[in-house]
Amino acid sequence: MSERLVMAAGLALIITLVLGPLLIPVLRSLKFGQTIRDDGPQRHLKKGGTPTMGGMIFLVGIIISALMTAEKPTSLEMVTMVGITLGYGLIGFIDDFIKVVMHRSLGLRAYQKLIGQFALAFILMWVSVHWLGRGTDVAIPFTAIHLDLGWFYYILISLVIVVMTNAVNLTDGLDGLAAGSTMFTGIGYLVIALLAANQGGGVAVLAHETDMAVFAAALVGGTLGFLRFNTYPARVFMGDTGSLALGGALVSLAVLTKSELVLIIIGGLFAIEAVSVIIQVISFQTTGKRIFRMTPIHHHFELGGWGEWKVVLVFWSGALICAILGIAAYLPTLG
Repeated sequence: MSERLVMAAGLALIITLVLGPLLIPVLRSLKFGQTIRDDGPQRHLKKGGTPTMGGMIFLVGIIISALMTAEKPTSLEMVTMVGITLGYGLIGFIDDFIKVVMHRSLGLRAYQKLIGQFALAFILMWVSVHWLGRGTDVAIPFTAIHLDLGWFYYILISLVIVVMTNAVNLTDGLDGLAAGSTMFTGIGYLVIALLAANQGGGVAVLAHETDMAVFAAALVGGTLGFLRFNTYPARVFMGDTGSLALGGALVSLAVLTKSELVLIIIGGLFAIEAVSVIIQVISFQTTGKRIFRMTPIHHHFELGGWGEWKVVLVFWSGALICAILGIAAYLPTLG
């Protein structure tokens, strides 16, 4: 098993490292450049024109690696994880295409993206519950308590899926921030998937849980490889193509390992980014005042005088801590 995990991470890493130098010049020649907000940190303006939609680089690496190293690549679990990841990536690609290629600054309208995201969330939950025997119970973090929510499961978990997927997207605002943070979260889910596979009952009602670990390993390898091109100063941005795909990969792992609520902890950095935006909007709408200098919250620290690389390193550290806490929160749920 350990050999397959190393192969999955290594193959995704190699494919990403090979594709980067091939695809980045293509994106640049097609003028798929990023437009930078002029109301953000002024030093970001020099990033204008940097190729975006680079998420395709690691997405190819992750998918090919996962399918090639899986014990059973055609299993419904693996097909579901790959399909949901690609589905969210497709929503991001369409959004990027409209903004970058068609030069429509807003891209997809919010309701259009939400319809697609909730549809994919429902597909993920329906397949997991009715075809993979996942059930409608949720594990309460740090406890052995499992609550069967019945039909309410679809309402609650669809919100968790959509919020956390968009939270990863919000985190993609600094060079290397989203990719590095997802790498640490992916390591956490690699451990969780192995725990689910070794548990032998309860959570491990699904077949081929080890392939979930393979998928998580490929996710780690792909994001690590992308950092070669995405750390400061970035040669390419992942765009919504990449950030939404990463969110889709994480929520897929969460649902299949019965750790949807744990995802809020293990992906706590993403959750904090999303909460900062929500707080800012509510405060401004109700009082006319802003709590933070700018949101998502990583921009707050930038405008406070932190260098971009310092913000990224501190947030990566936070992502690692959240991953460790998430594993600790998951262990008692195994009963």
